[in-house]
Amino acid sequence: MPRETQKSALDRLLSIFSEVKAGEAVGVLLLTANVFLLLGTYYILKTVREPLILSQPHGAEMKSYASAGQVLLFLIAVPIYGLIASRFHRLRLIAYVTGFFSLNLVVFAALGLAGVNIGIAFFLWAGVFNMMAVAQIWAFANDLYTEEQGKRLFPIAGVGASLGAWVGSLIAKWLFRIFDPYQLMALAAVLLLGCIALTWVIHRREGNRAPAARAHEAEQPLDRKGGFQLLAKEPYLLQIALLVFLMNFVNTNGEYIVSRFVSESAHALPKAEQSKFIGQFYGDYFSWVNLLGLLIQTFAVSRLFRWFGVAGALFVLPAIGLVGYSFLALAPVLSIIRATKILENSTDYSLNNTVRHALFLPTSREAKYKAKAATDTFFVRAGDVLSAGLVFAGANWLALSVGNFAVINILLVGVWLVLAYMIRRNYIRLRQSVESVA
Repeated sequence: MPRETQKSALDRLLSIFSEVKAGEAVGVLLLTANVFLLLGTYYILKTVREPLILSQPHGAEMKSYASAGQVLLFLIAVPIYGLIASRFHRLRLIAYVTGFFSLNLVVFAALGLAGVNIGIAFFLWAGVFNMMAVAQIWAFANDLYTEEQGKRLFPIAGVGASLGAWVGSLIAKWLFRIFDPYQLMALAAVLLLGCIALTWVIHRREGNRAPAARAHEAEQPLDRKGGFQLLAKEPYLLQIALLVFLMNFVNTNGEYIVSRFVSESAHALPKAEQSKFIGQFYGDYFSWVNLLGLLIQTFAVSRLFRWFGVAGALFVLPAIGLVGYSFLALAPVLSIIRATKILENSTDYSLNNTVRHALFLPTSREAKYKAKAATDTFFVRAGDVLSAGLVFAGANWLALSVGNFAVINILLVGVWLVLAYMIRRNYIRLRQSVESVA
C-alpha cells in the first residue's frame, strides 16, 4: 500500500507535540491507546493487590520480601518467554502471553470467591505481570518502528503510559465502591483482551504499510538465543541492563530517604497529627510527581530527543540526581528532599522511561523482545533487592543518616554517568551501522 504524501488533519494536530509525518498519526494513536489501556489495567490491579496482602498477618513485611521473590520468579519467567518467542511470530507471542495473563486473572478471581487466600500469590503475580507486559508492549513498539521513527513517535506513545497510570489509579478508587477485588480482576481480564485486539489491529495495519522485507520479518519467530544469553554476548545490551539496575537502586534509595525523613518529621508532632501529616505529604507528593511527569512527557520529551538525541537525553536524569542529592547531603531538610524526589521521579517516569525503551531501537528483534524482557524485569527487581539490603544494613548495623544515604547515591550517580557515556557511544555506533545497511 503506498504511503500518504500529504499530512492529514490528525497528522498536523499531533505534530504540535512531536514531528509526525504523513500517515503516521493513526498508527501511533492506536499504539498510544494500547499502552494507555495496559497501564490503566495494571494500576487497577495494583490497587487490588494492596488490600489483599496488607490485610494478612505481617502483610507489610511480606510485601517488602516479595521483591526478592519476584527476582527468583524472573529467573524462570524470562527463559520461558524466550522459548515462546522462538516459536511464534510477534502477534501470536503477544496474544498468547497477554491471554495467559488474562486467564490467570479469571483463575485468581475464582479462587478468591471460593475463599482461598491468594494475597501473597497475587502480589507476586502482579509484579511479574506488570514488568513482563509493559516490556512486551514496548518491544512491540520497537519492532514496529525504525530508529528514526521511534525517536519521533515514542514520546507520543509515552503519553499513553503516563495517562494510563494516572487514569487507572484515579478510577480504581471509584471502582472499589462498586466492585469487590475479585470482580475487578475479572474486569481487568476483559481489558487485557482489549489490548490483544488493539495489538492485532496495529500489527495488520503497520504490516500492510511496511516495506515487504520488514512485513515478512514481522511474521517470523525469533531465533533461539535467550534473553540472558543475549545480555552476556552483547556489551551494549549488558550496559543497558546494568544501567536499569543502577537507576532503580538509586531511585529506591531515594524513596527510602523520603520515607525516613517523613516518618521522623511525623514523630516530632503530637500523636493525633502524625497520620494526617503523612497522608497530606504523600497526597501532595504523588500529585506533583504525576502532574509534572505528564507535562514533561507531553511537551518536553520530543523536544529533548530532537535537540540532544535519544542517547544525549540519557544524561538528563543523572544530572538532576547529582545536583539534587548533593543539596540533600549538605542540607537534609524536608523541603529539599521533597523537591528533589518530585523532579527525579517525574523525569524518571516520563523522559527516562521513554529513553530506556528507545535505546533498543537499533538492536535486533531478538534483543527487542528477549533482552528487553530480561532487562525490564530481573534487573529492575534486583535493584530493589540490593537497595533493601543497603537500607537494612544502614539502619541496623551502620547507623547511616539521611545525609549518608544521599552521599551513597551521589557515588552511584557517578557510576551511572560513566555507563551512560558508554551506552551513548555504542548507541551511535549501532545507529550508524543500521543506517549504512539501509
